[in-house]
Amino acid sequence: MAHYVILSKLTDEGRKTLKKNPGRIMEVNKELEQMGVKVLEQFAVLGQYDFVNIVQAPDNETILKMSVELGSRGSVQLLSLPAMKIDEFVKKTV
Repeated sequence: MAHYVILSKLTDEGRKTLKKNPGRIMEVNKELEQMGVKVLEQFAVLGQYDFVNIVQAPDNETILKMSVELGSRGSVQLLSLPAMKIDEFVKKTV
């Protein structure tokens, strides 16, 4: 399974939803599992983005589908970055 870093930024609508129902984050995580995306780590952050998520998925297409699905809801904007563990990176660069 490939790793991805997902940077997410809430829209005004997303902030309203989160304020009313903070547990919505965990509900979305369950939806991601059904899409084939496993959430490994999640962090709330300050700055340009609201959340940093480390996930696993079988391929880029799965992440693309996730991004379109979540983005179409109007509550979040996503930036998806394929990632590689450092030991894998070192092996592939030698």
